[in-house]
Amino acid sequence: MVARDESPNSQECRLGDARRHRGDQRKSEDDRRGRERGPRDQVGSIERAGVGCSGRSHRTAAHAASSDRRVSTRLSGKCLNANPQLGTACTTLASFSWLLHRLSDGRLREKERTGQSTHLDTRSTQGHLQGRASESCIANPWFAPHIFAATPVASAPGVRSRRRVWHRFQRKEDAVQETQFDAIVVGSGISGGWAAKELTEKGLRVLLLERGRNVEHIKDYVNARKGTWEYPHRGRRTQDMVEHYPVLKRDYPLNETNLDFWVKDEESPYTEVKRFDWYRGYHVGGRSLMWGRQSYRLSDLDFEANAKEGIATDWPIRYAEIAPWYDKVEKFAGISGSLEGLAHLPDGQFQPAMPLNCGEEMVAGKLKSAFGGTRHLIPGRVANLTQPLPGRNQCQSRNACWLGCPYGAYFSTQSSTLPAAMATGKLTLKPWSIVSEVIYDKDAKRAKGVRVLDAMTNQTTDYEAKVVFLCASTLNSTWLLMRSATDVWAGGLGSSSGQLGNNLMDHHFRLGARGTLEGLEDKYYFGRRPTGFYIPRFQNLGKDKRPYLRGFGYQGSASREGWERAVAELGVGAEFKEATALPGQWTIGSTAFGEMLPDHKNMISIDPEKKDKWGLPVLKIDCAIGDNEEKMRKDMMSDMAEMLEAAGVKNVATYDNGYFPGQGIHEMGTARMGTDAKNSVLNRHNQVWDAPNVFVTDGSCMTSAACVNPSLTYMALTARAAEFAVDALNKRDL
Repeated sequence: MVARDESPNSQECRLGDARRHRGDQRKSEDDRRGRERGPRDQVGSIERAGVGCSGRSHRTAAHAASSDRRVSTRLSGKCLNANPQLGTACTTLASFSWLLHRLSDGRLREKERTGQSTHLDTRSTQGHLQGRASESCIANPWFAPHIFAATPVASAPGVRSRRRVWHRFQRKEDAVQETQFDAIVVGSGISGGWAAKELTEKGLRVLLLERGRNVEHIKDYVNARKGTWEYPHRGRRTQDMVEHYPVLKRDYPLNETNLDFWVKDEESPYTEVKRFDWYRGYHVGGRSLMWGRQSYRLSDLDFEANAKEGIATDWPIRYAEIAPWYDKVEKFAGISGSLEGLAHLPDGQFQPAMPLNCGEEMVAGKLKSAFGGTRHLIPGRVANLTQPLPGRNQCQSRNACWLGCPYGAYFSTQSSTLPAAMATGKLTLKPWSIVSEVIYDKDAKRAKGVRVLDAMTNQTTDYEAKVVFLCASTLNSTWLLMRSATDVWAGGLGSSSGQLGNNLMDHHFRLGARGTLEGLEDKYYFGRRPTGFYIPRFQNLGKDKRPYLRGFGYQGSASREGWERAVAELGVGAEFKEATALPGQWTIGSTAFGEMLPDHKNMISIDPEKKDKWGLPVLKIDCAIGDNEEKMRKDMMSDMAEMLEAAGVKNVATYDNGYFPGQGIHEMGTARMGTDAKNSVLNRHNQVWDAPNVFVTDGSCMTSAACVNPSLTYMALTARAAEFAVDALNKRDL
């Protein structure tokens, strides 16, 4: 199936001729495009890209149309007919004039509506109209990003150079740069996208800061439809990559297919006391573009474990308090899964599950009978759509999610939360903005805003807001709190408990078992599912007691091997052709993911001796698994082998590929939630105890790790905290 191309660049983003500038025709075109786009496209208009206005009044349309006619009249006739190239340039100039009227009038109407000045800052304008030009094109078919190029138009009577027009506009906007917002969100990944969506939809004017480049939905997924043979090095890593990515080269992420989504280690180094593999994505959307999408709820088994076992500190919430927020985010994100009725793995608001294949179904049935219903093999719960949602198509079963999905079939900031936030007209997105500290007002005992280093110019700007959400990812959010030291909090904002930077956790894995299946030689499957099966935790439940705390779950799949063996093998002749047409043996395998206990010794701190590309001090990471995890790892292999053998799987073998913290890419902790300011950094609403208008809702807030993938919990906690923040603002409690 060929999906409809929903790229903004496909939606008639061309200049047209001067006749298209007439008011009635343009209004008709805008109305038609509004119906075609639907409510969930990325941006509905330039104003909705954060300029400060949402929609066009009749007065505005008439004003813009009048301006368009004046400019078009001046540029029509011989200019357009005699020189096609000059005609294009002149039409572009007309479009730019139309754009300036739209922007200035939008600011004026917003000022009239709110009774206060609404500033349009140059950095934001460039971010929306250059870095995100195709979004603007959705609303303005005459807009083209090259109108901002600082090159003169061919001289003609009455035509000014684009350079002169742009610099005049830039000088004007530099003087009115907007630095005050209702809320600031740091980081645009899974948590940051949710914070931006929830806060803007509740009426707040939000500044969303991202330290890396912009990535536009669809347009910038440049490799999404490439085959392996289309890459210069067939998708593999090169020696040049190995030299520039010393951390990424340690594992699978380093390859040619999505290299642009990963941080260059040499630009953003860190110090390892013990080996810690930190895989980062610094761009709009963050790791929401590359995540594994496995989406599971925590249960009271997880929320109560610390208190029952005397580990670390108690979670300040229980499952009943977060369950409605799980419901909310699952419905919006689109989680496919099956209802199983397991108390320790709560069911959710699911789309239909991606079904198990025949090999997995066979093993699932035998497991259930062999272990008396205490062990379950179920379809993986994954943030891939099996039914379309507004603006998003269902999964095409390509299993190329890590390249970016042009169908919007998996949940990411770009496909889901960012379009929703942009649609409110209250979001300003600033890429290339490195937040270096939270600015704290010791008299008010509140944060005033943040200090931002422009990653391109190294210029520093302070932005103010009533509320700050830190969603920069676990280690970066805690680094930012540590960087925000004052004479009040010498160890950083949130350091009063002595817990800031401690209790770093991950999920340990890279071991399990595999084997071969018999009796399915005439069975096949179609497509490439982006998920497999899941075996929920069964250790330390009921009568199953282990010599360690907590437990683990399994993720795996059954498949037929050898489908692509002809790609790598050399051969000719009829026998070779016939052999490659036959599928290989059915195999099944699984990897265990185990819980890592919070430990005060696993910590991060700032290394004052080492700087990154921008002269900022880097993190020092000291983390290792303990005795509890080592004991657990033995069972993580043997239990899987036991289950496979009980299910009749042949040639069962265990494996252990070794594990170092960070490899799970599930960093958690270092700014944990708690019930008491004396032993935690955040309260039950994710507020920093020391600065209640600062909220931290990414993985750093986790009090324990559980053994399930954590991203769904980040989403739920973020949505919950955003509602609390807005309610508190309305009550003037912040």
